[in-house]
Formats: sequence, structure tokens, C-alpha cells
Amino acid sequence: MNAAQRFVALDLGTARTRSLSLGGHAMADLPSVIVRGPDAVRPIRHGMVIDPGACLRLVRLALQDTRLYDSRPLERVLAGVPLAASRSDRGAVRAAVAEIAGCEVRLVDEPLAAAVGAGLDVLDSRPGLVLDVGAGIVEVVAFSEGAVIDAAALQLSATTGAGLASYALEGVVDMTAALARRLRAGARPATRARGLVVTGGGARQEELLRRLRGSVRLPISVATQPQHATVRGLMRLCLQPSLAARARPDRSWS
Repeated sequence: MNAAQRFVALDLGTARTRSLSLGGHAMADLPSVIVRGPDAVRPIRHGMVIDPGACLRLVRLALQDTRLYDSRPLERVLAGVPLAASRSDRGAVRAAVAEIAGCEVRLVDEPLAAAVGAGLDVLDSRPGLVLDVGAGIVEVVAFSEGAVIDAAALQLSATTGAGLASYALEGVVDMTAALARRLRAGARPATRARGLVVTGGGARQEELLRRLRGSVRLPISVATQPQHATVRGLMRLCLQPSLAARARPDRSWS
């Protein structure tokens, strides 16, 4: 790798935005809130841009923080997007990041980035499962050989400091169990061996984990520092551009 290159991983979340510069010594972690006059504006909802102007300011703040640790010109930004994001949603993220960064911008599906950040071998032919529990959207994916093979998402109308609300708990557990059942029968033993890994800021909610263990019938584990799994995975993918390209399908999942 050219020593002059500077890559940045960017996770634009509903509640928190995190950025990490290659070789940086600290992760920038700030609330996804912009103060505009007397109001506090949240430019991201369900992990997607709803206020482009405020999103530009949020991206600028996140990238400014990375320059505290590395002042070289930016060569590339890898930004995470939900699998559920539409083509126009992805375009809004790309436009906002490109305008501020002034360099190549690649988009990566967040749950697959979270799997990489959790230390999973996403190139394995055996299907793996990841449940990414964010503040505005929860996504569960099955992946194999570097690509998502099935996925489902649940958008959240509200979150609390205690984790998912009761209405959302049931929906997330049902969604996850349904995806596990959809796996072809021949792949289930291998999937059981790998289990389900939970990432995201809500990954440690005990009631969620208890219900998952009762319904999904798979070994359940929580990633180390699960709230940082996506941005860690994005940074690792900066070093594996061929894999990052495979993590950017054009289709959206529902």
C-alpha cells in the first residue's frame, strides 16, 4: 500500500456517527445531531439520510475528527449503508460524503461490514448469520463466500436507553427466526456450527438475547465492542477492496 494513502471508514448511524482513519490512534464517535438555530436536527433516520444539508455538516464533523490523527489528503472513504437502503438512499449518502471528502467514496452494506468487524470469515462457504441491532434499524443477514444470500430488516420508530422497546423485541426475534428457517436444509448444520453473532449498539440487551436463544435455536454470541463492529469492519475492508466491492449489491432487501 502506498504510504501516502489515507483511508477513512465512516458509519453514519441514527444515534451515533463513527469514523476511523487507517493508522489512526482513536475512533471519532459523536452524536448524529446537528444544532441548527434553536433546534437539534437528526439528519439520519433508520440509518438513511433524511436531511441532506444537516448530513453534510455531520459528515464534515466526522471527517474533521479523523484529521486530528492523520492530516494526509484523503484517498478513499468507505461508508456503511443499511441493506434496506434504496438506490436513492445510497445516492444521498454517496453525494454527502463525496462533497465533503473530495475523494473516491465506496458504499458497503453495514451488516456485512459488521460481520467483518466481529472477526467472522465472510469468505467461508458455510453460511453465517449476523443480527445488527442499530438505533433506527435492525437487520439480520445470512452470508456466504463474501456476499449476502438472504436478509430482512425492521425499521424502528423509537429507541430507549434500555434497548429495543417491547413491540420491537418480538418483531426482531420473529424476523431472525424466520430467516434462520429459510436457510436450505443442507446448510443448517454448518450454520449451527457458526451460530448467530449479534452486533450494534443494542447487542447486549439481555431480554433480546434471552428471547433469541429461546426462538432461534442457534448458539448466540455478542461481538466484542458490538457498537464498533461496523466501523471496524469498514476499515478492514479498506484493505480488501475486492471484498468491499462484493459487499455492495445493487438490490435492496425488505
